Amino acid sequence: MSANVIAAYSGTFDPVTFGHTDIIGRAAKMFPKLIVAVGLNPSKNPRFTLGERIELIEMTVRQLGLSNVTVKGFNGLIVDFARENDVQVLVRGVRSVGDFDYEKQMAVMNRDLYPKLDTVMLVPSPEYAHLSSSLVRELASLGAPVEKLVPAPVVPPLLDRIGRK
Repeated sequence: MSANVIAAYSGTFDPVTFGHTDIIGRAAKMFPKLIVAVGLNPSKNPRFTLGERIELIEMTVRQLGLSNVTVKGFNGLIVDFARENDVQVLVRGVRSVGDFDYEKQMAVMNRDLYPKLDTVMLVPSPEYAHLSSSLVRELASLGAPVEKLVPAPVVPPLLDRIGRK
C-alpha cells in the first residue's frame, strides 16, 4: 500500500453507531488517511443536521484516538467528493447480501464515473452486524437503552432529539 492512499467512508451517519465506528477503526488501520464523508442526503429525513453529525463523529474519532481520520461533509455524488479530495478508495460496510448487491452495483457505477476510484467492502464485526442508524433511532424513540448501540458522545443528543432526557 502506498503511503499516499486516501480512503473515504461515506454515509449519512444519523446517528453514528458502534457499527460505523467498527468500520472507521478498522479502515483507519488499513489506510494511512481516512476521511469520514458525511452526506447531506435530505431524502433520508435526517434527525441531526449535517453540522451536528460531523461534530458527533469528530468527538467520537477523538475519543477513539484515530489521528489519521478526518471528517468532512458533502452534498451530491461521492465520486465528485472523491475527485475533490484525492480519494482513491471508498470503504463501504455491508451487513447482508442485500447490502452487498446494492454496494456492488454502486461500486461499478462509481468506477465508471471515476475510473481511479476503487471500493473496499468490510463486513462488520459480529456484535455490530445488526446495527443501523434507523434501528437505533427507532429503539431510542421506544425507550430502549442506547448506550450499547452508539458512542458516549451521541447518547445525550440522541435522547434529547427524540424527547427523552
